Amino acid sequence: MFASFILALREGIEAALIIGIVIGVLQKMDRNDLKPAVWRGTFAAGALSLLVGVILNVAGASFEGQAEEIFEGVAMLLAAGMLTWVIFWMRKQSRNVQSELEADVKAAALGSGGALFAVAFLAVAREGLELVMFLLAARFTSSALQTYLAAAAGLVVAGILGWLLFRGSKVLNLRQFFTITNWLLVFFAAGLVAYGVHELNEAGWIPPVIEHIYNINFLIDENSTLGLFLKALFGYNGNPSLTETAAYLLYFIGLGSVLQLTRNPKTRVVTARQVNQ
Repeated sequence: MFASFILALREGIEAALIIGIVIGVLQKMDRNDLKPAVWRGTFAAGALSLLVGVILNVAGASFEGQAEEIFEGVAMLLAAGMLTWVIFWMRKQSRNVQSELEADVKAAALGSGGALFAVAFLAVAREGLELVMFLLAARFTSSALQTYLAAAAGLVVAGILGWLLFRGSKVLNLRQFFTITNWLLVFFAAGLVAYGVHELNEAGWIPPVIEHIYNINFLIDENSTLGLFLKALFGYNGNPSLTETAAYLLYFIGLGSVLQLTRNPKTRVVTARQVNQ
């Protein structure tokens, strides 16, 4: 549940920043007549993301037995891959994301509203489709109701923060926000990898090697409230297989080491002040 909230909050903040930058550029260009195209693109991207989410959930619900385990395992690994891409994309693009988006908006504003619709649609659809994959994976480790309620709460909070940032009445250290959430995403992604391998162990696609290398369910039962929370957040399993544990450790240590070694103290993200300039 907490994982769904954080994922939705992060993706929502990114989408809000994008829309804030686009609207801000149009205001500076005195092209308020093009704002409706931006909102149409935004809502169309949201509708597409919702439709894809419904299709994937219906498809997942139709599987049973081994097919269900394979579907869940593959979905987990795909979501982990997307999370990894998001982490590195944000680190690489954070310095130039505002200037590049502003250039795209200015070029689109010289043409028709359709071009600006496409800019807003493509930018927001990326965030929305990423979130759909993350929530699909999160749903396998928590109840559907908890997952979607937490995600809805995250999007509402993101919308409020985005509005406050745009209005200039709220100061938020976005660099710190994205740094913290990046490391949370590393934990989430490692848990998704481990859970994906666990499901593929069950399906017989990946051998467990050693079925249970330890069992600490007597301390924290994986089916208890705390166990389910840890499972949803970090992919906790009270009695994991050797390949499941190895996958978690290799992913977490490997990605964490790469992030630490490639850390650039000069890299910055768009600040709240810049959004409103």
